[in-house]
Amino acid sequence: MPLTVLIVDDEPGIRLAVTDYLEAVGYTVISAATGKQAWQLVQQYRPHLLVTDIRMPQMDGYELVKLVRQQPAFRLLPVIYLTECSQTQERIRGYKLGCDAYLAKPFNLEELAAVIRNLLDRVQIVQTEIQAVSQATPSREPVDTALINALDLTQREQQVLRLLMEGLSNAQIGEQLHLSSRTVEKYVSKLLQKTETSNRAEIVRFAMEHNLLGAIENDP
Repeated sequence: MPLTVLIVDDEPGIRLAVTDYLEAVGYTVISAATGKQAWQLVQQYRPHLLVTDIRMPQMDGYELVKLVRQQPAFRLLPVIYLTECSQTQERIRGYKLGCDAYLAKPFNLEELAAVIRNLLDRVQIVQTEIQAVSQATPSREPVDTALINALDLTQREQQVLRLLMEGLSNAQIGEQLHLSSRTVEKYVSKLLQKTETSNRAEIVRFAMEHNLLGAIENDP
């Protein structure tokens, strides 16, 4: 079954060009002219990836992505900004809101397709890892208290780990815990060191295998 990509842009020519190209390489494409319309389509069709402009009527791309990332069901949805907003501060704002890639107009359709394929492949790997662990690990797996003691996680590290397992980005974790993204990055680095893992997906898998979430939830 083809993967579904949602294209959001108030320029009909952009929507048509991207839609034609992506459909030609095998995707199902739906499109919207405004952020408000796009949000309705996200909820209705649950696309596999979102490509959106920033400057649009009714609801801009920043507000759209912020709304998407607030919903647990869409926290892993890959998001690409395709926009004329190319200033550094605009790009930083986009990444803080949770976009995965940022392409400036004018753009190359082949490059856009390559970025889409890369992001979809990466999400598939993460979802496969989580699914494999979920199937292999009984829901009532006992907590490995010896491991918990050995890891010596601080209360803040436990909080960051719990939110990582919920699929939140560093920016979203920072908002929840009232921390800067840089501070969150430091806690994630500490978790990588203590669990001897190399990326966020491996941290999640490690935590699920050893039922660390159960230990965190039961910690007084």
